[in-house]
Amino acid sequence: MARPQPPPWVHAAVLLCLLGLGGAIEIPMDLSQPPTITKQSVKDHIVDPRDNILIECEAKGNPAPSFHWTRNSRFFNVAKDPRVSMRRRSGTLVIDFRSGGRPEEYEGEYQCFARNKFGTALSNRIRLQVSKSPLWPKENLDPVVVQEGAPLTLQCNPPPGLPSPVIFWMSSSMEPITQDKRVSQGHNGDLYFSNVMVQDMQTDYSCNARFHFTHTIQQKNPFTLKVLTNHPYNDSSLRNHPDMYSARGVSERTPSFMYPQGTASSQMVLRGMDLLLECIASGVPTPDIAWYKKGGDLPSDKAKFENFNKALRITSVSEEDSGEYFCLASNKMGSIRHTISVRVKAAPYWLDEPKNLILAPGEDGRLVCRANGNPKPTVQWMVNGEPLQSAPPNPNREVAGDTIIFRDTQISSRAVYQCNTSNEHGYLLANAFVSVLDVPPRMMSPRNQLIRVILYNRTRLDCPFFGSPIPTLRWFKNGQGSNLDGGNYHVYENGSLEIKMIRKEDQGIYTCVATNILGKAENQVRLEVKDPTRIFRMPEDQVVKRGTTVQLECRVKHDPSLKLTVSWLKDDQPLYIGNRMKKEDDSLTIFGVAERDQGSYTCVASTELDQDLAKAYLTVLGRPDRPRDLELTDLAERSVRLTWIPGDDNNSPITDYVVQFEEDQFQPGVWHDHSKFPGSVNSAVLQLSPYVNYQFRVIAVNEVGSSHPSLPSERYRTSGAPPESNPSDVKGEGTRKNNMEITWTPMNATSAFGPNLRYIVKWRRKETRETWNNATVWGSRYVVGQTPVYVPYEIRVQAENDFGKGPEPDTVIGYSGEDLPSAPRRFRVRQPNLQTINLEWDHPEHPNGILTGYSLRYLPFNGTKLGKQMVENFSPNQTKFTVQRADPVSRYRFTLSARTQVGSGEAVTEESPAAPNEAYTNNQPDIVTQGWFIGLMCAIALLVLILLIVCFIKRSRGGKYPVREKKDVPLGPEDPKEEDGSFDYSDEDNKPLQGSQTSLDGTIKQQESDDSLVDYGEGGEGQFNEDGSFIGQYTVKKDKEETEGNESSEATSPVNAIYSLA
Repeated sequence: MARPQPPPWVHAAVLLCLLGLGGAIEIPMDLSQPPTITKQSVKDHIVDPRDNILIECEAKGNPAPSFHWTRNSRFFNVAKDPRVSMRRRSGTLVIDFRSGGRPEEYEGEYQCFARNKFGTALSNRIRLQVSKSPLWPKENLDPVVVQEGAPLTLQCNPPPGLPSPVIFWMSSSMEPITQDKRVSQGHNGDLYFSNVMVQDMQTDYSCNARFHFTHTIQQKNPFTLKVLTNHPYNDSSLRNHPDMYSARGVSERTPSFMYPQGTASSQMVLRGMDLLLECIASGVPTPDIAWYKKGGDLPSDKAKFENFNKALRITSVSEEDSGEYFCLASNKMGSIRHTISVRVKAAPYWLDEPKNLILAPGEDGRLVCRANGNPKPTVQWMVNGEPLQSAPPNPNREVAGDTIIFRDTQISSRAVYQCNTSNEHGYLLANAFVSVLDVPPRMMSPRNQLIRVILYNRTRLDCPFFGSPIPTLRWFKNGQGSNLDGGNYHVYENGSLEIKMIRKEDQGIYTCVATNILGKAENQVRLEVKDPTRIFRMPEDQVVKRGTTVQLECRVKHDPSLKLTVSWLKDDQPLYIGNRMKKEDDSLTIFGVAERDQGSYTCVASTELDQDLAKAYLTVLGRPDRPRDLELTDLAERSVRLTWIPGDDNNSPITDYVVQFEEDQFQPGVWHDHSKFPGSVNSAVLQLSPYVNYQFRVIAVNEVGSSHPSLPSERYRTSGAPPESNPSDVKGEGTRKNNMEITWTPMNATSAFGPNLRYIVKWRRKETRETWNNATVWGSRYVVGQTPVYVPYEIRVQAENDFGKGPEPDTVIGYSGEDLPSAPRRFRVRQPNLQTINLEWDHPEHPNGILTGYSLRYLPFNGTKLGKQMVENFSPNQTKFTVQRADPVSRYRFTLSARTQVGSGEAVTEESPAAPNEAYTNNQPDIVTQGWFIGLMCAIALLVLILLIVCFIKRSRGGKYPVREKKDVPLGPEDPKEEDGSFDYSDEDNKPLQGSQTSLDGTIKQQESDDSLVDYGEGGEGQFNEDGSFIGQYTVKKDKEETEGNESSEATSPVNAIYSLA
């Protein structure tokens, strides 16, 4: 960004420095000199009566001056009053009231005299006044009765105070009175109503006066208003009516002036003071005020408007501000004007103030006292506090109007002269002494000073000196003989040497020499030239979003012999580096930028000799400020106009306004979105629903985010009506197997349309032509009981309020509660090969609800050995599944059930077929040729033969015998059934025999027992002999579903073979 101009104080310092170059030469305090006043109280000195009184007067001189005072132009004897004392080495008066006394007794005009043997100096005439804050007089104020639309002035008339009190209006409960274009306070303290409205009587009005010195507030008894009106105030629609006055029956009137009255007035103001012009007008509608100056424009640099344009203030007026000003009050009924003639007068002001005069014996000189004012001031000369006419004659002194001329002065001419210039508006008093000295030159500053300056700057080398006669001063560089004056150098009267633009070659030693007829004095100054400090990479203007990080650069080049300091200003004030900021040598980083970070940032690179500035502006895009001053107008039955004042967009244009509403019946305190409007509007018509007590607020939106919501508007209730819609999302679902719960989404406040919103619920079984059942419900659910399991119902839900019923509702289908389903039908297990098993089934005959799927549990088994159970879940549409066998030997047991949301129903269980022998043998190793197998078979054959022989012998004897399944374990005498001749048969949990066969269709054939004796009997049932022993046959059913071509591989029982031989 461009480098900024130096701050104003830099220019001021340069100006003061240059003014000081031509100033009067001061006499060193070790030399004899007349008194000089150095400090005094202001001319109009107002004091607090609760404090001690202090009247200041201080002076210097050699010898030190003594002091005395006059009061009301008469000598004031300080020693005679015990309350009055004078500070040591000072003329300041202290009046102490700690021991009693009244401050008012000391009011008057005081003047201080400072005297030594060379003359007397005078202070200004100091007017001492004690601050006053009188009480308001007690008064009983009757109610003020006024017609609506009429003008009214409530007079304050505060008690006179010193200084004048500050006036303000409040209610008796200390609430400030709201002021605007219609109601405002005048400069005289009165409260003006351009036209009275009925709402003005909602409060009372009390004038208050605040007194500065005593810090007290006096309150006047309050005014009470009674407004006569044609319309009651409770009609809120008239308050917001676009033509409010006519709507309320108030006659419209052209403007007239309440203050000042008439068409013209005049005003006088003193030069240098503020001019305040005021025009307050009545009228209906409230008039607007505009200001003009006849024959010219208002001074734009000094003029400003106050009090809703009813006052014009021009600061620090001068003679050219005189003239005619007029105010124009206008409304739609007409306009009037008032002319104010302004005259500018002036108290005396200096044109040429007299200055101290230092002369050597025999020299000439003069004192000049020139002042101006309106009217023209007079000039009076005094010497040592006495009129010049009364002083002893001095042949070396001549008075010529505003000038005193001295010729061939001598030591006896030393004195203090006073010039008093005055007119009817004030006075000026100045002291100037004449001192006659014989003093050789002397230097007043330290010797051999070091001055360091910056290249190309203007600089000044000081060489303060004194001497009488006033010495002449010359400057030399590096001991050269030529005098430095002219060109790049300039020597001032006080001895200072100015170098207009410093160059590198100006570095060196400078000598100043002061000479008069009494001698010579000199001093030296060493000048060093340094490189300037420059910011070569300046911070740039940036636009950032809130919450981001921004870096401002500031890279500096400076003289290495000088210490550099880099600091930052924000909005021209020192920047506080908080924890969100990081300051480095060449940059400033701000983390998480917030709205308060917006502003100008100035990098200040400074050394002890100079500084450079660079400024950049940081714009923060923030969320907009909240809208304000919401107003409802155009109130209709189903619509209203909402108007608002936009808040600050915080540098990011507002894109949208979101209008929200809240109602206090269904969901009080909950805000809902109503509508959305473009960011370019601030007024919109809102469509409303019946029987809603609306309250609105507005949210502004820009690219950064949303503002805080505005303060809510006033409420507006619409009238009621029957509902225009019915509840949505109507459902009928069972929560138990014998019920149906009907639910719906309840209607909100904007669709209720009236009080006592309720719902008429109807239901009947579908396709039965039953009459409708109905119930009235205030909630959002109804449960129908004693329903069949999972049957369809027709359902209707209709809204109703006190104004009537809603439209005919739609019919929806619901279902009563579900139950567990029956078992799947026709569960089939097929084994097309040794690797896979195929499962198929049909849906349950009674689903009792909506099927959610099927669950299959299955596990492999081989005899009593069980494998790991596995679970599969299927969708309701799946009726097939294929199982990959883990091995070709094990069989599988399958359990299948259907599911509804209630749970799993009845299960059906099937097993996979056993593997066929040939399939089994084909997959087994050939063990027939193994030696161990042949030996085993021979042993088994021998045992069987022995068993048959034993059985035959026992049968022939008729004894009991046990029948055992063929096992490797021999019969033992411990078997308890063996003793009583009982028969015992076990299939060991139906473990399949290795010799069993499987049909081609995958079903398992039942096995026949190899050890049954029934085959040898005569009949189908078992028979007993005469001693009761069992000799019948034991049979096993054969599979009736053998596939054609698959013959049984049942082995012939060895017992049968032996029996047949017999």
